Amino acid sequence: MALKISHSVRLKLANKKPPVTKEEILQCFANNIGNILYDTRAEHITDPLTRWFIAETDQARKLKIMYIPQNSDITIKSAYDPNIEELRIYAKHG
Repeated sequence: MALKISHSVRLKLANKKPPVTKEEILQCFANNIGNILYDTRAEHITDPLTRWFIAETDQARKLKIMYIPQNSDITIKSAYDPNIEELRIYAKHG
């Protein structure tokens, strides 16, 4: 399985405050203990559906990771510090 991050997504992640690194994303995948949720909002529909979860890095930073599985690869759409509403949703359904 390969983790794919496009150039434009890498730039977006680098401009976050604080920035999100590929290593942090990999740590979140390794540390995830919750369910994977699906983004079914009409304005965000993808084929296949975008999946997301919230997990901690090895340094206890919580990140929301959004990705699309494609064959045996994972394409990252975005990753950032979740807001209170996203944390609430994930606590209820994740």
